[in-house]
Formats: sequence, structure tokens, C-alpha cells
Amino acid sequence: MNTHITIIPPGQDMDPMRQPELFSGITLKRIFAYLVDLVVISILVVVAWVATGLLGVLSFGLLLPLQAVVVVLLPLAYHTLLIASQASATLGMRVMGIQVATAADGLPPSPLQALILTVAFFGSVALTGFLVLIIALFNPQRRTLHDFLAGTVVINAKTRL
Repeated sequence: MNTHITIIPPGQDMDPMRQPELFSGITLKRIFAYLVDLVVISILVVVAWVATGLLGVLSFGLLLPLQAVVVVLLPLAYHTLLIASQASATLGMRVMGIQVATAADGLPPSPLQALILTVAFFGSVALTGFLVLIIALFNPQRRTLHDFLAGTVVINAKTRL
């Protein structure tokens, strides 16, 4: 049986006062989802590091610069492609039962929104050392800076068999 995550009905009200179940426990779920994603990305990066290192050795060093490019782009691709997918969630988000939606109407984010979300996340965290995530504590939808920049919100997912 295929289980897939579906976004709330299009045009759904994203107000946390009228739809509190969408935002219940989101902050903690996002933290644990990121920790799961960190493990997955670490495994992917190690595999990519070894594979590109082997290619570098086999090419007498000519392909060794590829190693740095792959290691940098892999986390960006992981987040962007999975958030822009039909599930609108990374693997960690799926495990924690949350997904990304557009803040205005609850639809899945576009690939551009997923890219903005990912780049803004890594950029803001790199500049502030995760301090930027404190913004989520001061708004009812628990949106972070990168959510505001991308026009997205993270909500509890509803699953269907």
C-alpha cells in the first residue's frame, strides 16, 4: 500500500487561531526532523566524498575539485528537491509528520520557493549560528526567517492510505 502525504485542502485557512492543529508541536518536530536530515545528509556526504575521492585518484587528481562541489551542493539539492517534491517534505520531516506549504493558501511550495527556503536557511544559519531560528518563538505560525523569505510555513501533515 502506498502512503503519501497530502497538503491541506487548497485555499485552507492558515490562521493558527482557527486551525491550531496545523501548528501543534511544530517547533520541536522541526528540530527533530532536522536532526534526522542531518544524519541522512551526513551519510550521503560521506558516500559522495569517498566516490568523488576515488574518481579524483583514478583521474590523477583532475576530478578532485569535483569533490568539494558535490559536498557543498548535496545538502542544497537534498532539501530543495525533497521540499519541492509531491510530499513537500524532507525525509526527516516525513518521519516527524510535518510538511512545507505556501503561507497564503496551504498549497505545495514551488521549486523556486523550495530553493529560496533552502538557500535562506543555510545562509542565515551560517551567519548567525542557529540564532536566527529564535524568530519562530515569536509568531503564532512558528515561522522562521527563511519561511518568511520563501513565503512558506511548516505544518502538521495529514496522511492518506
